[in-house]
Amino acid sequence: MRYVSQPASDAACQIANPVNYPVQLYPELDPYASGHLDVGDGHELYWEQCGNPEGRPVIFLHGGPGAGCDERSRRFFDPSFYLIVVFDQRGSGRSRPNASDNWSASIVGNTTQNLVQDIEKLREALKIEKWAMVLGGSWGATLAIAYAEAHPTKLCSLVLRGVFLFGPDEVDYLFSSGGTYGQNPAAWESYCKFIEDTSPDYQRERTNLLGAYWERLTREDDDMRNAAAAAFIGYELSISKTFIDPAALKKYMGNPSVLIPFALMEVLYMSNAGFLRRGQLLDECSIIAKHGIRVAICHGRADYVCQPQAAWRLTKSLRAAGGEVELEFVSGAGHSDSEPGLVDAMVRATDKIREHLQ
Repeated sequence: MRYVSQPASDAACQIANPVNYPVQLYPELDPYASGHLDVGDGHELYWEQCGNPEGRPVIFLHGGPGAGCDERSRRFFDPSFYLIVVFDQRGSGRSRPNASDNWSASIVGNTTQNLVQDIEKLREALKIEKWAMVLGGSWGATLAIAYAEAHPTKLCSLVLRGVFLFGPDEVDYLFSSGGTYGQNPAAWESYCKFIEDTSPDYQRERTNLLGAYWERLTREDDDMRNAAAAAFIGYELSISKTFIDPAALKKYMGNPSVLIPFALMEVLYMSNAGFLRRGQLLDECSIIAKHGIRVAICHGRADYVCQPQAAWRLTKSLRAAGGEVELEFVSGAGHSDSEPGLVDAMVRATDKIREHLQ
């Protein structure tokens, strides 16, 4: 926790007693089927199904990349109506190999194009003709857009939370140029300080902080890899929520099987422009509009990870192409899908789409 900035004060006790929004997650539920799917390149993806086996199929795309799914991922959908599919992307969560066990194997074939095809392979393996909905947040929103543009006939709707389009300005703001210094200067300085304290030549490495983190995350030294992952993810978690829970930070920092994939995959994708052509997602969003894919976007007004301007730009581009899109900026919310305001907005969005599907 040395390189994690101190959270802001919470005199209103919003961490322990958050604002009670009218719509919350659906009740906890267990999967009725699960397994691993071999998608090639040495990767086996963990997947699970829950909800209504005869329901309209939806899929949840987690963030990071590398963050993996958890039991909350199932709960954004009405389980009586939807057949809910959740899976861990390459190298993360319960998929094999996990980056914390074998980082070099976990990055083989780990690109946006292959993740898009993994979704198709999973759809086919589960004998699903067409997704009624694809829900993705943060990196998951990026992947959802890329999937919709590559396979527009295989889904009916998108729900996006915390849009990230992989513009060079977005990547630089977050990890290279210190854009977040304006919102949380201590978090940015801690992110840089780790590299400075472990660098033989900080004047060189300060111009390529992502490359510096990559070098440390791929060393054979487990202690250095864990420390780099903790500093990197500690920075992001410090700017991801309106109210930062120190206990949640501590829990993350002590779990290498979550920490390493989250950091490694994020640095890999950020360093390679998301494996996307510059401007690709906006340039091709007319495909989404042309195929009549309904889009709902939920974005925290105080999101310091994925800037609100990305959601605005996507919305304007979709509407200019004749697309149907609803954009909701959520007051008092940052980036995380655990924030009550974003939970409320996301569940309302999936419920509204349910009404159109009936």
